[in-house]
Amino acid sequence: MRHSDVREEGAGAQADGDISGGGASAPGTVPPQRGGSGSGRRDGARPTRQGRRRVLRWVSSVLSLLILGTAAAGYLYYRHLNGSIQTDALNLGENKLGGSKPNAFGQTPLNILLIGSDARDDAENQALGGATDSFDGPPLADVQMLLHLSADRSNMSVISMPRDTMLTMPKCTEPGGKVHPASKGLVQTNESIQRGGPGCTVAAWTELTKIPIDHFMMIDFKGVVRMADAIGGVPVCVEQNVHSRTRDGKGSGLKLPKGTSVIQGETALQWLRTRYGFEDGTDIGRTHAQHQYMNSMAREFRKNAKLSNPVKLNSLAQAAIEAMVVDTGLNKIDKLFDLSMELKKVPPGRITMTTMPWVYSTRPGLDGRVEPKAGEAEDLFRMVREDIALDGQGSGSPDASASPAAPSAPPQQPSAAATAAATAAPPAKIAVTVRNSTGGKDGTEAKVKGRASEVAALLTGKGFTKVVADTQTGAEDTSVIRYATDTQAADAAAVATALGLPAASVQKSDQVAGIVVFVGKDWRSGGTPAGPAPAPTKAPDSAHALNGDNDQACMPIQPGFTW
Repeated sequence: MRHSDVREEGAGAQADGDISGGGASAPGTVPPQRGGSGSGRRDGARPTRQGRRRVLRWVSSVLSLLILGTAAAGYLYYRHLNGSIQTDALNLGENKLGGSKPNAFGQTPLNILLIGSDARDDAENQALGGATDSFDGPPLADVQMLLHLSADRSNMSVISMPRDTMLTMPKCTEPGGKVHPASKGLVQTNESIQRGGPGCTVAAWTELTKIPIDHFMMIDFKGVVRMADAIGGVPVCVEQNVHSRTRDGKGSGLKLPKGTSVIQGETALQWLRTRYGFEDGTDIGRTHAQHQYMNSMAREFRKNAKLSNPVKLNSLAQAAIEAMVVDTGLNKIDKLFDLSMELKKVPPGRITMTTMPWVYSTRPGLDGRVEPKAGEAEDLFRMVREDIALDGQGSGSPDASASPAAPSAPPQQPSAAATAAATAAPPAKIAVTVRNSTGGKDGTEAKVKGRASEVAALLTGKGFTKVVADTQTGAEDTSVIRYATDTQAADAAAVATALGLPAASVQKSDQVAGIVVFVGKDWRSGGTPAGPAPAPTKAPDSAHALNGDNDQACMPIQPGFTW
């Protein structure tokens, strides 16, 4: 069984039609993204020798950010490059989670969503993307990777989500006020970008993973090609000769001999988009090929950080800026530099590339689509939320200056729920509805009879006299408290504190009218929720982890696609 395409290529098209980076474009060739200045100014003055040295340092920094930040050494602050940075809103959803929080030692992790779109919105992208029936149509977010930089800067984790993943989409509101309601059913994840832009893709990840996302970066077809050309080539490996082309003309067109090849330009784009020909011909194989490419690129930058060709360096600088669309929090060169300096602290050997554990959907009409694998996908998300390295090596900064010495006794911090609850109304004035959701989302267990009434009685005993056990039920694996308006947030947090539920269980939702407690599968009995199981210490095998130091990775070839 293969994954189905949202966009299939016709005969003679150049690529699979659904994969690569997203949204960015060269100034002057396409309109700027929402919120970006898009001026596209360029400084034609010839750089001085000192300026060239500064360009060298800056280019390494910015490009390192694009390829997991492993080779930066400095930056060049050019105002015309600032004017070329294109931006868009970070999160169009309601549950923004407030960004990453510092740990007890004052160190803050970073979560960055890397997005690739298949926009065919100008001649260059159309020539590269093929699929003429989709020219000037809405883009798809066909590459989605969450990059997590640990709080102590000792390790980096990347989670890819297959573009055929089916999710419930959250409500997204564009800066101009246009509202995209929450979906009533499952929607393919790559369609999230059509609901207002990359900020809705961020919102969908936040809703699914409960991970606060601090930034996003997006790139399109021509951005990938320009960056690959500027880099000068990335080594990749295939186990057999490969040609990605089906009898009816589908496929990326990638043609490589067995073994290692150094690819760049359009061939690099073909590699990143290839599905037919890798592994079993599904989007999962394509994801694994992207991981190999990104790790290899990171190693190349580290080896070639001391470039000396000023023409090439200027090309790299322009390609980096023109290729990107970023959130408004990264709208200046110095902000990109600061971020890249944090990312470059992690050596390739502590970079772990993974794929979200998945299963084929068994729902009618979703043949070939996938859904997050219960348990194992959540384990991976939890490790990121709790800042646990996916490689199983734990923490430990490679740079002693990056982590302050740990105090003998970490200061005790009040929970976010307790802090919010301090501003809530008295319990007797807070109206609460309780629903029995103990059967879980998979429906493998029957709901516990009378469970809503039991939890309602618990709240009544704690002074919440306006509590109703609802006859309406739900299906939740983890107990949650949802509220409808911002004015109810503190009251909902007070309910969570009273029940012993964590702050992350409190969510804003337009699917409820007031404060509603959903008693999930994790709380089928007892007066307090069961404590969480110990967190995993290593990514599950189903995540297909690839270490950044692994230069022996080689893509298996699908039968029938050799030459």
